[in-house]
Amino acid sequence: MTGRLRLWSGYVLFIYVVTHLLNHALGLISLRVLEAGRHWFAAIWSNPVGLTALYGAMLVHFLLALWSLYRRRALKLSRWEWAQWILGASIIPLGVIHVVGTRLAETLYDVQSGYPWVLGTLIAGGWGGILRQFSLPLVVWMHACIGLHFALRLKPWYRGWLPLLYGLALLIPAASLAGAAVALRDVAELAQRPGFLEQLFEQARIPAPGQIADLYSIAAGLEYAALALLVAALAARPLRDLWERRAGVVRLDYGERRSVTQPAGRTILEMSRIAGIPHASVCGGRGRCSTCRVRIAGEDRQRLPPASPEEAKVLARIGAPANVRLACQLHPPPGHYRVTPLLPATAGPVEAYRRLPQAHGGEHYVAVLFADIRGFTTISEGKLPYDVVFLLNRYFRATGQAVEAAGGRLDKFIGDGVMAVFGLNQEPKIACRQALDAARRMALALDDLNEAMSGDLDAPLRIGIGLHAGPAIVGEMGYARAAQITAIGDTVNTASRLESMTKEFGVELVVSQELLDRAGIDLGDAPRHEVDIRGRQSRLAVRAVAKAADLTAMS
Repeated sequence: MTGRLRLWSGYVLFIYVVTHLLNHALGLISLRVLEAGRHWFAAIWSNPVGLTALYGAMLVHFLLALWSLYRRRALKLSRWEWAQWILGASIIPLGVIHVVGTRLAETLYDVQSGYPWVLGTLIAGGWGGILRQFSLPLVVWMHACIGLHFALRLKPWYRGWLPLLYGLALLIPAASLAGAAVALRDVAELAQRPGFLEQLFEQARIPAPGQIADLYSIAAGLEYAALALLVAALAARPLRDLWERRAGVVRLDYGERRSVTQPAGRTILEMSRIAGIPHASVCGGRGRCSTCRVRIAGEDRQRLPPASPEEAKVLARIGAPANVRLACQLHPPPGHYRVTPLLPATAGPVEAYRRLPQAHGGEHYVAVLFADIRGFTTISEGKLPYDVVFLLNRYFRATGQAVEAAGGRLDKFIGDGVMAVFGLNQEPKIACRQALDAARRMALALDDLNEAMSGDLDAPLRIGIGLHAGPAIVGEMGYARAAQITAIGDTVNTASRLESMTKEFGVELVVSQELLDRAGIDLGDAPRHEVDIRGRQSRLAVRAVAKAADLTAMS
């Protein structure tokens, strides 16, 4: 809940900053247009609703940032996180005097805090105030953009919009600073006239010297108060750790003779970072992604607290079983646990998008397709390596597009062979029909490829396809970035054997009767065979199809 409040308060502040910077950009036109734009800006943010939303978001964002700092068990942050924290802390000394000198001066002393007043005080104050004022929007903007990037990069649409968003992230502050600089130059030129600044300050109702001193005192008091809260948040952390040690310790075994012993109260992710064990966490431990997920085992696993609503929502999204939890959200009670991170420490946003429940492993009814080029060794003899790679890539693209168009998932390319799986998210009947459709599409795609490359091939390419359906173990298997969703088991082995039998029967496709029955398709007069499959005790009924492209007519 606190994470969402902090995020949404940040959104409100970002909208305010964007509208404020766009108002600054009007200075590129003229001072009159700049001040006219401020009236529209004030209409949005100076009414009771706007003021409540703005200052409420500002207070909530600041207090929750301190709370986040207090809750952290170790200040081991990434470079971007350090940058965001440093920029956020810099906003207070840079921005307090601006807020007090405009909004508070207007409230207390009826100062007309428009652009003439602000620009005039910058001219009168010298380069120190100008540098501080022009640094403020840059610091705020960079802090906001880093936060937005961390929040949005887990969204599937974000990568496609990133070039446009990046352009806007550069254009908005550049236009704002340029507009403010042009307006400041114009006011500086006008200030050369005798009595111009005095008249400007008189129209703005400049406060008396004592009132100005009071405003500076208020600004200093706010800065000291913010500093005191920051120091209190940092000082409370070791006191909290001492108190929590009284509750007992948690021991985590990561395998490979790595173990961590820490006081109870910390998350598994925090314990990993304190111990220097690499652990994925794309969202920075905020519970927005799923890359920090771990499998928990051990005698004390039953003592773990239930998942919070936010954690449960993420776990449900990825279809996690009961023994999988988010390391950034789980505070294990004292005990002994075996922890297995499920993603490599280098996992990125792409892994966070995965929503396949099968990733954690389970048995599913799937249809499996194996395909192989007949006599490819002979075809590749005498060809240059470049020509072989070019030919294979054309073949893989044609077959891959056929599988995806039919609704299947490309599993792997093995030499000149292809494996595809159907039914990860479909009913068995639909999966089997998709596999047959993919075989038909592959045959048609191969005909098109042979025609396109007739001048480069001594003989047309021929293909053998094996199809079978049944239960298989499906899960994410492999190591580090080589891990992927795949299927293993008797069904996969049988499909591979059927692909090899296309040579014996002299046909393009061998499909099991099990798959056809599930699909509800009758192949008519296609020859039926009872075959022995290595590793199976009973014989398997299969149908041999001379041309896979004829499946449409047969069904």
